[in-house]
Amino acid sequence: MNDEGALSATARRLESRLRSQVGKAIEDYGMIADGDRVMVCLSGGKDSYALLSLLIALQRAAPVSFELVAVNLDQKQPGFPAHVLPEYLASLGVPFHILEQDTYSVVKRVIPEGKTTCGLCSRLRRGALYSFAAAQGFDKIALGHHRDDIIETLFLNLFFGGTIKAMPPKLRSDDGRNVVIRPLAYCRESELARYATAKQFPLIPCNLCGAQENLQRQEIKAMLADWERRFPGRIDSIAAALGNVAPSQLLDTQLFDFAGLAAASRAAAD
Repeated sequence: MNDEGALSATARRLESRLRSQVGKAIEDYGMIADGDRVMVCLSGGKDSYALLSLLIALQRAAPVSFELVAVNLDQKQPGFPAHVLPEYLASLGVPFHILEQDTYSVVKRVIPEGKTTCGLCSRLRRGALYSFAAAQGFDKIALGHHRDDIIETLFLNLFFGGTIKAMPPKLRSDDGRNVVIRPLAYCRESELARYATAKQFPLIPCNLCGAQENLQRQEIKAMLADWERRFPGRIDSIAAALGNVAPSQLLDTQLFDFAGLAAASRAAAD
């Protein structure tokens, strides 16, 4: 595992850019306030490692004071290297909690053989983490979703759900007990992967249970990768569009009062 001094000049520039993007997302969406206790969900994947690393770097220089606590859920998957995260987090000196909940057995019992298990696994994991956050009084829950996750979710909802929505950078959980933030909202997945390699994070694979990634998401990911190869800059344009919405140019009557529109002269007379 590399420290700051061991990074190459290229990696340091990459880290600086990612840190700037995280800082801007936090500022744009008011993600972290002075005195906040932030629970950082750590899965063992590149994105959550990068999230924790970048938040630690920002914590040192931020104009507000906030606390970071890393939390991992050990879901009792066969072969899960339970020692990796505690050893890594202890080496950083970061406060952490390892929760244990056998969601693996639940998923295997409920989902038929050969079917995708990721959806139920994710819901169970989220429920356990959110309940812990509420019980411990954390102000924010930080997740490692990045810009590409957000764009993929937009097209998943568009193509398969008939809605135009993605992943908000900040939201209140459905039960109202937690505020969830996504500080990597402006970060590209490819750059997070390069950063993880440079920092030599001790990655833990997500496929220990033998499950395959959601096939619809794989389809969207392949489509976006093809677009980016053939039309460089298209993904940047889509990301910009998510922050530049014109409700009056869509068809949702809940967002815009189409029925109440009248010509300017008639409105003045009324």
